[in-house]
Amino acid sequence: MFGPHLVVEGYDCKRKDRLADKNVILNLLQEFPAKLDMTTIMQPQVMYYDGGDIPDDCGASGFVIIAESHIAIHSFSAKGFFTLDIFSCKPFDVDAALKYVCDYFEPGRYEYNLFDRGREFPRSIGRSSQIVAADRCRFQDARNFTLATAVVD
Repeated sequence: MFGPHLVVEGYDCKRKDRLADKNVILNLLQEFPAKLDMTTIMQPQVMYYDGGDIPDDCGASGFVIIAESHIAIHSFSAKGFFTLDIFSCKPFDVDAALKYVCDYFEPGRYEYNLFDRGREFPRSIGRSSQIVAADRCRFQDARNFTLATAVVD
């Protein structure tokens, strides 16, 4: 597989002040990669949204690109809610990631899903060539079958 993708949703956060603070979100994204033994390759980007016509939708959104992929967060401070994605091309300690983000925002409860991304991701050019060749054979076989069927009809 290519790597794990952790999706976390935190509800009823006690630290709504942290969810609303662009600098706190920035700090989280600056520290988080190192906590997971990942490599930051660009400075995190964080934006604050005032909610526009729906003030309860206010919060901060941010992401950091890491050599292994990315970490992204969206917070809704008035609602005490956040979503977090960690996608990595290498395994990481999911329990440590959950503990870190939960210690940061203190959700009353949270849910998470862990997906294996790219289960057929080829790790080498040689393996990629084999997959492409097999796909071409299947396509050609299907095409030949369709042509043979059309001639018989």
